[in-house]
Amino acid sequence: MVPPRVSSSALREFFLATVAPGLLTWGLKLVLKLDLYWNSVKLLCNISCKKCYTNQERCAIIRPPRDGGIRYRGLTQEQVGLILPVDYEIEYICRGSRVIVGPKVRKCLSNGTWTEMDHHSRCLLLCPRVWTSLENGRVTVLPPGPPAEGTVLHYSCHAGFLLEGRNISHCTKLGNWDSPKPLVALCYTLLTLLSWPCAVTGKKKLYIGALFPMSGGWPGGQACLPAAQMALDLVNNRSDILPDYELELIYYDSMCDPGEATKLLYDLLYTEPIKIVLMPGCSSVSTLVAEAARMWNLIVFSYGSSSPALSNRQRFPTFFRTHPSATLHNPTRVRLFQKWKWTKIATIQQTTEVFTSTLDDLEQRVKEAGIEISVRQSFLTDPAVAVKNLKRQDARIIVGLFYETEARKVFCEVYKEKLFGKKYVWFLIGWYADNWFKIKDPAINCTVEQMTEAVEGHVTTEIVMLNPETVRGASNLTSQEFLAQLMSRLGGKNPEETGGFQEAPLAYDAVWALALALNKTVAPLRGKGRRLEDFNYNNKDITSEIYRALNTSSFEGVSGHVVFDAQGSRMAWTLIEQLQGAGPPADQTVVIEEFRFLSQKLFVSVSVFAGMGILLGIVCLTFNIYNSNVRYIQNSQPYLNNITAVGCVLALAAVFPLGIDGHHVHRSQFPVVCQFRLWLLGLGFSLAYGSMFTKIWWVHTVYTKKDEKKEKRKHLEPWKLYATVGVLLAIDVLSLMIWQIVDPLHITVEKFTKEAPKADLDVLIQPLLEHCSSEKMNTWLGVVYGYKGLLLLLGIFLAYETKSISTEKINDHRAVGMAIYNVAVLCMITAPVTMILSSQQDASFAFASLAIVFSVYITLVVLFVPKMRRLITRGEWQSEQQDTLKTGSSTNNNDEEKSRQLERENRELQKIIQEKEERVTELRNQLAERQALRSRRHTSSQNQNQNHSAPPPPSSQAEPPGYSPGTEQHSLPPSFSNSSNLYQGEGKLSRNHCHNSRLPLLYK
Repeated sequence: MVPPRVSSSALREFFLATVAPGLLTWGLKLVLKLDLYWNSVKLLCNISCKKCYTNQERCAIIRPPRDGGIRYRGLTQEQVGLILPVDYEIEYICRGSRVIVGPKVRKCLSNGTWTEMDHHSRCLLLCPRVWTSLENGRVTVLPPGPPAEGTVLHYSCHAGFLLEGRNISHCTKLGNWDSPKPLVALCYTLLTLLSWPCAVTGKKKLYIGALFPMSGGWPGGQACLPAAQMALDLVNNRSDILPDYELELIYYDSMCDPGEATKLLYDLLYTEPIKIVLMPGCSSVSTLVAEAARMWNLIVFSYGSSSPALSNRQRFPTFFRTHPSATLHNPTRVRLFQKWKWTKIATIQQTTEVFTSTLDDLEQRVKEAGIEISVRQSFLTDPAVAVKNLKRQDARIIVGLFYETEARKVFCEVYKEKLFGKKYVWFLIGWYADNWFKIKDPAINCTVEQMTEAVEGHVTTEIVMLNPETVRGASNLTSQEFLAQLMSRLGGKNPEETGGFQEAPLAYDAVWALALALNKTVAPLRGKGRRLEDFNYNNKDITSEIYRALNTSSFEGVSGHVVFDAQGSRMAWTLIEQLQGAGPPADQTVVIEEFRFLSQKLFVSVSVFAGMGILLGIVCLTFNIYNSNVRYIQNSQPYLNNITAVGCVLALAAVFPLGIDGHHVHRSQFPVVCQFRLWLLGLGFSLAYGSMFTKIWWVHTVYTKKDEKKEKRKHLEPWKLYATVGVLLAIDVLSLMIWQIVDPLHITVEKFTKEAPKADLDVLIQPLLEHCSSEKMNTWLGVVYGYKGLLLLLGIFLAYETKSISTEKINDHRAVGMAIYNVAVLCMITAPVTMILSSQQDASFAFASLAIVFSVYITLVVLFVPKMRRLITRGEWQSEQQDTLKTGSSTNNNDEEKSRQLERENRELQKIIQEKEERVTELRNQLAERQALRSRRHTSSQNQNQNHSAPPPPSSQAEPPGYSPGTEQHSLPPSFSNSSNLYQGEGKLSRNHCHNSRLPLLYK
């Protein structure tokens, strides 16, 4: 259902009616929509019972005065609702040239009413201000304020003067006075003066045209005007300052608006009397007045302008001010940056001329100091985007330049973006009200608690506007006495609610500076035959004297020591204040580089295993060398085994440089560690694996060929084995040398994601890891891994092909094949894994080093432990060493092998022959006995012939008891039969050929 269109008054009545039970659904939605727009009225709605409850501490909108309207600060027309929150201020504005008479600003009170409702506000036309001043007389304005409808002027003359004309005049609603201004006055001596209504018998008047902003963006005239009037009263009562003159102030309300100021400046210049000095207030008005005043040869003296642009002497040649330039804060800010060792700052400003020029000056000063403005943001009305950019670019030290209303918007966004706390420092302008962040502002949606939290720790730089010392200056008042008199003139108003209260001492001292400067010009002008009252807008000489006097002014005022620089700006002290807060933070996130080092526990543990492996390798090498003359050891090619043991020791030695990093050596020495890693591991692999590969290669070459070729290659020449290992080693050495000459290893540092420690909010840890690398590391690793990988695959293939071959030339080739299997598998797994884990120093080292340790341990155990076990358990190393001492050693390995084989066979045959001889003797005895019996039966001749000529009994005859044909053959050891087969050139032995004539041959 669409709600009907109603008037504003009807809508107000409807809203008030909805507080009662029975709220309509569409009415509820309408109220909630209003709440969404103004963000001020807090409603608690219960949809089920259709009731709404509103905070009673709200004010209903009131009607504006006739011919006027209401300005809602911080709200658009769409956002204005029916009620407004507590402490919200509305401002009356008038159409055309009408002005507000009565309260111009009303504030919502907690009881739901507006301030000063008993005083009506009206929009009235102003009558000419010329009627409000009278030469040598007084004008009383009733009621005080601008001359509008209903204003009554009462004229009176000073002592010794007679007024000619009506002494009273009324301002009509048409903006005119009902009677002419008095023009002629008669002295008691009846002398008629031609020009002024009151004849001069005492002091001459000097007029000051002033523009005091009583309203607008900076209503500084509320306190500055009473301060200036205080100074004028004291100056006019001093006999030592301008004794022949009286200063009078003619002022208007500029509303801090350059357009309004233009109109008022025209009135000041083109209406009598002539003004000798102009006194504007805020910077925008001063810029307009000072730029135009040089055309009338007028000195411009400001009490509330801080724009740095006004320091331009070419553009504003006659401008002075007691309010220091906003750039006066910048040297103080730079000194603070240097004191706290900040080298990087950020800025955010409102895009107005005063802040832009201030920031330009700050940028130049910080550049000279070696400080960088890393972020510079600006905004017109909404600072949300600018604050987000500060957060995104990690701004820490932030200088904020904006007016008070925009400051609340900025810090509401600061709270939302969490751009506050110990990590941040905000530098703000110090002339805000003390509780500026606690003032409720409909333009923001942050609570007072949130704003208080956001501004905590901010630093303000503020010009010292009140002398902190108890000294009496030119006015014979201390700063505290001045404040007491000012409070009396203000009628007890709250200083925090009175515009320009902080700048009031500057307005007071501005009048004193003018008075002292004019007093200083009296004598020089008299010497030139001129007087101050002779000033007109075409007289440059008097203006030059006033300029010279102001430029050399120096006195103690209630705001401190008053002195001007070459640009006419006040030089003053700067007050630095901080709202609580702790010590100074860093100007940016401090990044601490922290190297990741290998775990020392892991390094020590693996090093212990590597050291034990090296000892094992040395033991194996010693064992192999010591037993090199043992035949069983010689059949395993002991020199290749020695090379394998040396390679294993070198590979294990590479574990130590693999674990050495920046924790142990200086960074300049780290490339040397890289070289040790590469060469130890490369040479160790080439020697250990190369020797095993050579064995398996030659076994495959000799014993997998055709029979006719195999017989030719059974005589293995050792130098060919060593040459093969040398070739493999030379390839590795050559490739490593080329690598290190063309693209040597050097240290590289890998950076990881920054980490934030829990303890410190201003620090980020940048983890770093040192690597050994070269420009084309991946290319070189690809070549090395490709070559080694093919070698490993070929070794696996050869080991598989020769697994069933049995040979005594290389009797440990099966153990070599098993070692090759393990080494190849571990290497092929370790190489890619270590590349993947290169960024994890502990995992990478553990994987690589343990792969080396396991490979070496497996190789040493498989190759050497069986040999040790055999020689120790069988005692072969003792007997064969003793035999070697007896028979001596041969220079030829093949001859020695044959000699040892024959010696073993001879010993075995000697035992067998001795047994057979005993058996033969026994059988011969038995045969002799049988023959003796037979001889008795036969003739002696026949028996004798049988004894000398009968051949050995045939195999078919009955054998003697206990004799078995297979006994001799089976009793022979396998070595005997094998040896007889191997050495056929020595002749075969059988039980039928064991004759005494053959025994000497077996013992040779």
